[in-house]
Amino acid sequence: MNRTAVRSRDIAIIGYDAGTQTLEIAFRIGGVYHYSGVPEKTYQGLMTAPSQGKYFDREIKNRYGYTKVAGT
Repeated sequence: MNRTAVRSRDIAIIGYDAGTQTLEIAFRIGGVYHYSGVPEKTYQGLMTAPSQGKYFDREIKNRYGYTKVAGT
C-alpha cells in the first residue's frame, strides 16, 4: 500500500491499495482505518480535493465499510 502524508487539519496520512480497493486513513486525533471497496476514482478525488476532510465526510465516511486497524 502506498501511503502519503497530507496537509489536512483532520487527516495525517492517506494510503491506497488498488488491487484490493482498500483506502487507509490515519487521523491526526488518532486511529487508523481501512475502508473497503473504495474505487480508485474516489481515492484520486480525495487526494486532489481542496479540503480532504470535507471530501472524506461527503464521499467516504458513511458510504464504505471500515475496520479500525490501529489507535485508540
